[in-house]
Amino acid sequence: MDFAAALQNLNWLAVLGAALSTFLVGGLWYSVFEKSWMDANNFTTEDLKKRNMPMVFGMSLFLAFVMALNLALFIGKQDAAFGATAGFVTGFGWITLAIGIISLFENRPLMYVLINGGYIIVSFTLMGAIIGAWK
Repeated sequence: MDFAAALQNLNWLAVLGAALSTFLVGGLWYSVFEKSWMDANNFTTEDLKKRNMPMVFGMSLFLAFVMALNLALFIGKQDAAFGATAGFVTGFGWITLAIGIISLFENRPLMYVLINGGYIIVSFTLMGAIIGAWK
């Protein structure tokens, strides 16, 4: 199947739903781990107030959509179990381990990898399950 045909066969609502699910997971995840996340990044409350939140959320939604699209193209017509497995393997095997490598060079604490990697693993697993289930 060519790329154009693959795009035509996608469930675009599932891709959007999967992208939006990262916001739900992120909101819950980082509210639970907020203090540890701030410590791991050496952030203060004042640092966080300097962010341009409309830009942060807008770009995050765009990037989450591209990630969900990529995952959907990989999952294809497979079911929720395959989607969740593909999401987990992607989140753990590629992204979290890449965060781990970067953190070694940036001299980040293990907690940085565990918090951010954990979020990615949960988010990608859920995205894959949504894409695989929503036919």
